[in-house]
Formats: sequence, structure tokens, C-alpha cells
Amino acid sequence: MIQHRTATVDGQQLFYREAGPADAPAIVLLHGYPTSSFMFRNLIPLLADRYRVIAPDHLGFGHSAAPAADEFDYTFDALADLTSGLLDQLGLDRYAVYVQDYGAPIAWRLALKHPGRISAIITQNGNGYEEGFVESFWTDVWAYDANPGPDTEPAVRTALSYDAIRWQYLHGVPDPSLVSLDTWEHDHARVSRPGNDEIQLALFRDYQHNRPLYPRLHEFLRTHDVPVLAVWGRNDEIFGPAGAEAFARDAKDAEVHLIDGGHFLLESHLDVVAGYLRGFLGRVLRQPSPR
Repeated sequence: MIQHRTATVDGQQLFYREAGPADAPAIVLLHGYPTSSFMFRNLIPLLADRYRVIAPDHLGFGHSAAPAADEFDYTFDALADLTSGLLDQLGLDRYAVYVQDYGAPIAWRLALKHPGRISAIITQNGNGYEEGFVESFWTDVWAYDANPGPDTEPAVRTALSYDAIRWQYLHGVPDPSLVSLDTWEHDHARVSRPGNDEIQLALFRDYQHNRPLYPRLHEFLRTHDVPVLAVWGRNDEIFGPAGAEAFARDAKDAEVHLIDGGHFLLESHLDVVAGYLRGFLGRVLRQPSPR
């Protein structure tokens, strides 16, 4: 059974989903743009028989609070600090992370802050390498980051549109009928809340500050022997498959699977991803099969 909870961290209300035995090994699911923990709604029950699963909504997303952009400094540093505070409240001092899109730079900050807490990394189209950026998608973002203003903002604002969010879910998916329209309808409604556009623009501007973390992440992977599972939609036109394959360069225990899907792989290939994930976690966390 999934429980839906709210915690106050540094004065901010954070929503999270929780399931599984409280004394089981923990896995933290960190969502990407433009979604929320809603993206894990079908995965959580497939893990909760063996693991304590925590899936928060980042501030400004889903059911978490969304203070105005002029009232809160929306950066990935800030989102990571809030996530760290939530996990501290929940008593998690050792956990695996499952990251997708925005969840990745948040998790990298958690790992660099408390390297001994990370038991495993699962990256599903969650980038940590320059090779992962698909140039055709990121050109407008880098231009906006370098010179935010009326000349560069319109191009990135298109990412907030209904059609762009729908595209994120359907591009690269061989059978689009497998993807529920509830996904992009849900996400577009949340992004379209008054003032949320400025929150998202602030994070677009800050994305450039994730790239300098990559060498530190690579060093972390080389020196801490953290096992990595990269399970990736090979047709993703945001973070390409080279970004998945690159993890094997630095992680000594890396398992890479490229699947015929897109950016939101859980919507079209849930059973495939869950199968790889359960096998990987069972191996690296040495969990016995349930009796």
C-alpha cells in the first residue's frame, strides 16, 4: 500500500509517496521535469515487497509547495538541500537512488555531500556525462543560460507547452498507445499553475551549473565502488544513449541496458525496467527472495 505524506523541511512543505517495510533497504526515487512522483505510481508497488520506497515531489512540482520564484531561489543546490533534509527527517542514512532527468543532478549532489550513504545508483535517462546531451534539444537551453532575456526566452518557454510535454512522453516510443494521456495532461496542468512558469525558467537557467559537477561525480564513481544500473530509452532525444554507456567508463560495477523506448521509459516499458531493477537490487544489496 502506498502512503501519501507531507513533511516540512526548512519551512517548505514537501509531498512524498512511501511504501514498503520500514526496516527494509531503502530506495529513493527522484523524478524529472515536468513531472513528479506521479511518474513512479506504477513502479512503487513492484518494489515495495522488498524495499522501503520513498518518492518525493521536488519543490515547485507535483503536490509539494510552490513558493513564487521571487520568494524562493530555485536552484538545483536548493532542491538537493531540501531532499537531503527530507531524507534526514525520515532517518535514511543508507539508500539506493533511482534518478530520471532532473532527479539526476539532485542525486549527484546528495552523493557528493554524503558519499557513504549511497548504496546503489539506478539511472533511467538521468544524465551525468557531456556525451548524454543531445545537441538539437540543448542548444536553446545553453543559449538561454548564457544570455537570459527576450531573445532567448521564447525558445525555452515552448518546453512548458502542452505539445512539448506530450512530445516528451511520446517521442521514441514504438507504440504510443502504451502511454497514457493522463501523464502529459497531469504534468501540463501542474506546470500551468499561476507563477509556475517562472519557477521552471529559473531551473532552466540554473541547469548549466550541473555540468561542472560531472567530473566530481565521475571521481565518486571511481573511488566509492557504487554499483550502477543504467536502464535507458535508446531513442531519447533529450539525453541520448551515449550518456548511459558512459557510466561504464567510471563505475567498476556498471550494468547498462538500452531499451527501444524514449525519455519516460516507465510509461511504455514498466515491466522491462522493473525486471532489470529488481534483479540489480537483489544482486547488489544481497536481498533474498521473499518467502
